Amino acid sequence: MITPIEIKKKAVNKYKAYLQSIVEGESFNPIVIVGDKKPNEDTVKFEEELTDLISCSKEKKGYGYTIEYQTVKTKRHGIQDIPTSISFQTEYDYLKYINEEKDTAKFKKDISSILSSFPELKEWIYKYPIKVIENDWESLLKVCKYFKAIPQPHLYIRELPIQVHTKFIENNSGIIRELLDIIIADYVNIEERKFEPRFNLKYDEPLVRFRILDEAISHQLFGGIDDISIPISEFQHLSLPIQTVYVVENKINMLIFPIKRDSIVIWGHGFGVDVMKDVEWLKTKRIYYWGDLDAQGFQILSEFRFHFKQVQSFLMDRYTFDKYFEGDKGTVTNVEKELCLTAEENNMFEYLKANNLRLEQEKVPFDYITKSIP
Repeated sequence: MITPIEIKKKAVNKYKAYLQSIVEGESFNPIVIVGDKKPNEDTVKFEEELTDLISCSKEKKGYGYTIEYQTVKTKRHGIQDIPTSISFQTEYDYLKYINEEKDTAKFKKDISSILSSFPELKEWIYKYPIKVIENDWESLLKVCKYFKAIPQPHLYIRELPIQVHTKFIENNSGIIRELLDIIIADYVNIEERKFEPRFNLKYDEPLVRFRILDEAISHQLFGGIDDISIPISEFQHLSLPIQTVYVVENKINMLIFPIKRDSIVIWGHGFGVDVMKDVEWLKTKRIYYWGDLDAQGFQILSEFRFHFKQVQSFLMDRYTFDKYFEGDKGTVTNVEKELCLTAEENNMFEYLKANNLRLEQEKVPFDYITKSIP
């Protein structure tokens, strides 16, 4: 025989479906709890279970589940009233039993406010009714209304003129993202995962650090300063009279890179090169990449070349590796996808990957670097 504990668990599990019925505007239908256990064959235990079941029912408590019986003749217990149906006949009975009266009242009030301003959120509410209950909709609606009016603020989050707690948006960015993806869908930068760029906000951007290798250019444009760090958005709009861009993975090699006319060198710092994927002016330059001679170095080269087809590698060849390799082991990689590498580069990649070998940039002497730079 089903127990009150099992009934409570099954009733709670039906709460989401009940909330969804409210969203659809349906009137309350009795909620039936299915009991798949047969009465205990032991007479004493049968009586105990039945007494326990009745003690928590509406019959005894004034609210909760209603028990329907069927009088049957059993082999073990003789003629008995056996529970055949357990159900919550009214909304009050159901909500009071699972202790959700307060949350349900809040839910009804909140969805009324939400849908009056944003009817397009009905499908989202239906899918995630519990999220409606769990959140502060007075503040969320202020945020949504602001972005609906100004979908491209181009401000820092703390600058937004919204009357909410200063950390509210940061602390609730997950649900706000879900809502704004629907409300201002036409303005969302869907390829961006980070909240701020996705919704046209300013943020603490990654910095691009580079050196001007042509002294004439550094004096002409930067007062002689040649080591520069700027946000990626500003780097995207640079206009430099250069022809060649070198990208190196190691910061020290960026700092000691030899003077070159009409050139700059960028510190790629590993997979950080990916932040440059949207720098359009790089597509018009000669680009040379130098990474560590290990599997990851060639993965980075591949990623970089995926965005800039003209990228050429240097100092990433077998001759350099054999000349300066000191027996170092690399980091195991399980990459399976085909990389954007030349035949020679791919052979080197497979060799390094198979043997888990590494030659770090700093192991290559400076004079050799200077002679090998294209």
